[in-house]
Amino acid sequence: MKLDLYTQTGEKKGQVEVRKEYFDAKVNMDLMHQALVMQHANRRNPYAHTLTKAEVRGGGKKPYSQKGTGRARQGSSRNPQWKGGGVAFGPRNVRNYKVMMPQKQRRAALFSALTVKAKNNEIFALENYDAQEVKTRTFAEMVQKLPVEKDLLVVIPAKNEIIQKSARNIPYVKTILVNYLNIADLQSHEKVMFLKDALKKMEEVFVITAKKEKITKTAKPE
Repeated sequence: MKLDLYTQTGEKKGQVEVRKEYFDAKVNMDLMHQALVMQHANRRNPYAHTLTKAEVRGGGKKPYSQKGTGRARQGSSRNPQWKGGGVAFGPRNVRNYKVMMPQKQRRAALFSALTVKAKNNEIFALENYDAQEVKTRTFAEMVQKLPVEKDLLVVIPAKNEIIQKSARNIPYVKTILVNYLNIADLQSHEKVMFLKDALKKMEEVFVITAKKEKITKTAKPE
């Protein structure tokens, strides 16, 4: 499997070889949807909160007599059927939206998303970004020379203040570390640009880790 390789000046230098395990994997759309739902669910915060009749102020006095009024008996004016009363079965801020998903399935979903992007020619590599200072204009001019029409996700191998600070003021560009690569960002950006070193780092993060896990599971206990 190969990806197009570009220089900082926008010239196509050739292609770079990548592992087919995560750029030419078997596509599983169900796992992709499940991983995307999981990520969005885990981002949710339960802000909505209503008070029950026990938490609303007042209502200690019985509204009117139990008998003789011709109306239904009422014990408190804070009951849900009263104006200003508590809410029955309303949203509470203690709700847990967290969704779990096995690591193998998450990785399979991520590799499926990368494969779809690669087959649609929406992934390319950048040989290097050589800049001595933080400059948004310099980074924006470079992006304009690359095959990018809309949103761009820039995958870097490690923290780089020059790249991250130069790109953070460009509304259609987002930088992300390779070990934080996720399906939501892949789905929300049209093009993905890997720094060449990020491809090597990706192999270290995903493939080698998976091999270590396999060795650990197959090892017989003493």
